[in-house]
Amino acid sequence: MGNSSRKYSSRVVDGPTRAPARAMLRATGFTDGDFHKPQVGIASTWSNLTPCNMHINGLAEEAARGADGAGGKSVIFNTITISDGIANGTEGMKYSLVSREIIADSIEAVAGCEGFDGLVAIGGCDKNMPGCLIGLARLNRPAVFVYGGTITPGDNHTDIISVFEAVGSHAKGDMTAIEVKRIEETAIPGPGSCGGMYTANTMASAIEVMGMSLPGSSAQNATSDTKLRDCRQAGEAVLRLLKHNIRPSDIMTRPAFENAIILVIALGGSTNAVLHLLAMAHAVGVELSLDDFTRLGKRVPVLADLRPSGHYMMSELVAIGGILPLMKTLLDAGLLHGDCLTVTGKTLAENLAGVNPYPPGQNIIRPLANPIKPDSHLRILYGNLAPGGAVAKITGKEGLSFTGPARVFDSEEETLARILDGSVQKGDVVVIRYEGPKGGPGMREMLSPTSAIMGRGLGKGVALITDGRFSGGSHGFVVGHITPEARQGGPLAIVEDGDVITIDAEHNRLELDLTDSVITERLARWQPPEPRYRRGVLAKYARAVGPASQGAVTDAQEDGN
Repeated sequence: MGNSSRKYSSRVVDGPTRAPARAMLRATGFTDGDFHKPQVGIASTWSNLTPCNMHINGLAEEAARGADGAGGKSVIFNTITISDGIANGTEGMKYSLVSREIIADSIEAVAGCEGFDGLVAIGGCDKNMPGCLIGLARLNRPAVFVYGGTITPGDNHTDIISVFEAVGSHAKGDMTAIEVKRIEETAIPGPGSCGGMYTANTMASAIEVMGMSLPGSSAQNATSDTKLRDCRQAGEAVLRLLKHNIRPSDIMTRPAFENAIILVIALGGSTNAVLHLLAMAHAVGVELSLDDFTRLGKRVPVLADLRPSGHYMMSELVAIGGILPLMKTLLDAGLLHGDCLTVTGKTLAENLAGVNPYPPGQNIIRPLANPIKPDSHLRILYGNLAPGGAVAKITGKEGLSFTGPARVFDSEEETLARILDGSVQKGDVVVIRYEGPKGGPGMREMLSPTSAIMGRGLGKGVALITDGRFSGGSHGFVVGHITPEARQGGPLAIVEDGDVITIDAEHNRLELDLTDSVITERLARWQPPEPRYRRGVLAKYARAVGPASQGAVTDAQEDGN
């Protein structure tokens, strides 16, 4: 390969003046010949603190072998990960969305400093996947993303959400402590990301259809030969991308983001996809807004009967062909942009040309003529409670509208306690505020409260709205990402117990039944609470982060946005 494939590494290791750099690298295993090869950084999110990432060191080594075998010189480095499943419902969850920025920053910092010519990034959990993509987009060097893969189901078709919902069932008296412990012991059988169409599998699917992963990468079991082969091929693919100078900005175009939105809708994916796709678009300089989700959602049906709202798990979708046949169906129906470039060097349509349909008799993916829902489950709501927008996940199983009196709480912990002790009653609209990007800070997921609602049998009888966000495992009548958030003086800050709130998913409205004059008068009396953190990463995040409606990015000021 010519020097064009060594645009960055040549500056670090070529010539007499770079002898000190070469001396350092020799100690890590570089030989004379390696200094003439393109350097491929392998960004590993390995950690032994979560099943989602506990196997990724082995995947990184496979990607390195692929890059080395194709004529590159691989260098494996780590970035962090945190576990939402462990931290949810605690103060520690405030670091979750923050970790997305730390991951992006660290990949950018390491690759920018070390002079890697190309990259493979391997992620296996909610925040490290968009974090990886944001870092790759900022660097804009030839790169491939690899998904760590999905977990297999636990006993009796259980997963992590089964454990969260068991807590609510125990509080209601429907499940004994021994039964809860049995689910706890068996629901997570080994490595891999949470098994439904939660945020991890949602984002993996979105990244693949966007063209930043190899075909099939998003629908593979974590512990499989298929996943190992995917990693090796990703390492090889980076060398081809270097040869042809294909960069993330060539792939992550506006039509590619539209493809991602369309597939997320068809899969019934997580509301977090809205937040992360907006942030990824910002990183690569693509204009994307909340209203794009509404525009596209009018013509895209929900087809996948996958958890949390459906019945099946990702491993069962893997067994019938993964998401490639669904992508082919959407493409043939004219719903996807087939001319988008991908990391194979081919277009999306070319990648899908030989894909076979799902086997007859399968019930996981519905035909277009018989959808689960004829339009999107992701609803962008506006109204006097959400002037800047909010994101709802309404599958239709909960109904399409909900009106009830507010039950107002200023933290997730307080809310969960009142759900579990029976204070929250059927008909209530639970309001959780001061959990937004700045107010939390960190925009925690409200998985514990939504799971407790489900476990207590109130899934159709209680709505929940928040300026925080939701896990991909949350389901029920839920609205998050309310903007402006309460900490910024949004109308959510002045809601009082008993105020009547209407959520209307047909007309996409979130309304507080008060006159404008009463809302104005209450806001005039409102005083912002004291910052919860004054030092450290959460304080820095609170100062830098933008609104959820723009992806909760932390570098918006740099380009004047």
